[in-house]
Amino acid sequence: MKILIASDLHWPTINGVATFSRNLAYGLAERGHEVLVIAPSQTGKRYEEYDRNHLVKRTISVPFPFYQNFKISPGAQIGVKRIIDEFEPDVIHIQMLMWIGQAAMKHGNKRGIPIVSTNHAMPENLLDNLRLLAPLAKPVSYMLTEYGRRFHSKSDYITMPTQSAIDIFDASNKVQVPMEPVSNGIDLSQFKTGSVDPSLYQKFGIPTDKPIIGYVGRLDAEKHLSVLVKAFDQVVKKKPAHLMLIGAGTDSENLKDLVTELHLNDQVTFTGRISEEDKIQLHRAPMVFAMPSPAELQSIATLEAMASGQPIVAVDAGALGELCQDGYNGYLCEPDNHDQIAESLLKIISDPEQRAQMSQNSQEIAAKHDINYTLDRFESIYQQLIKS
Repeated sequence: MKILIASDLHWPTINGVATFSRNLAYGLAERGHEVLVIAPSQTGKRYEEYDRNHLVKRTISVPFPFYQNFKISPGAQIGVKRIIDEFEPDVIHIQMLMWIGQAAMKHGNKRGIPIVSTNHAMPENLLDNLRLLAPLAKPVSYMLTEYGRRFHSKSDYITMPTQSAIDIFDASNKVQVPMEPVSNGIDLSQFKTGSVDPSLYQKFGIPTDKPIIGYVGRLDAEKHLSVLVKAFDQVVKKKPAHLMLIGAGTDSENLKDLVTELHLNDQVTFTGRISEEDKIQLHRAPMVFAMPSPAELQSIATLEAMASGQPIVAVDAGALGELCQDGYNGYLCEPDNHDQIAESLLKIISDPEQRAQMSQNSQEIAAKHDINYTLDRFESIYQQLIKS
């Protein structure tokens, strides 16, 4: 099949959408399909590049200052039309409903090309980073939600990473297009239990004589990481521990200021952006992984941590309850309740026997999300749409 993936967020941006679209392209190309990705330029100018086994065509773009390494393509209509005309895809898979996604939907529909659209986003992903919109959060959230429903309803098939995501997206049963939960998936051959190269502890200043509490992902306001830092402040008052925050984002400086204010500088490591190889290893370092974000439609980082053998402490919001099963492989907490998060973290790092059992349970759940299952399902969906 000739498969076109349209993604307004793509590598080297680091977030769930970018990670999924790149993993999807890798996997489909590895299976012998001709894959072309349309994504925003990282230089501003149009160009193309090969990413291991597939071609990425970059559209003219400008920076978007409120989101880490995010480029927008307001003039995407002409460029996307030209790419679709030249490539003549059998199917289009849209990852976002912004400029490239809009252009791919418009020109794909005009040509009668089957379209799959995957919704990865909640309004909170944007609103928490645009503080000036806080007084208008409720009406803006409603408008974004309604726009999302109208946009995805123009496709032939809608997928989301979890059933919870579908329930949130279409709570009123307004959407008539077929919908299905398909996990984003992870590469279980990469993310697994094992030792960490000792040099990485030294490289990033991570101690080896204390329990590590880990987080991997963007350091943006929507992730509510200040809640985790406040919870950690309570943890270290009762038990020695270290907090490892992997990633970068627009809230980094605020978080560093909070760490300084709480006198935690020696007990918190900010790694910044790291290589994929280092990330795979450092996922094995923590005794517990924490995800305080209330706006997750799945959370690839949490899945990666589970496959690496980590119990989870997460908030009971979005779709996290499908990964973190309370009392089984971790604990679910009320959103923004740093007291409850602290208590849950302490339970796990203070009880080696419970930690070992939860680690095993996390791996059992993660095993159901192998990227190969995801690729199998999308191949089947594409073939079904092409035939019909």
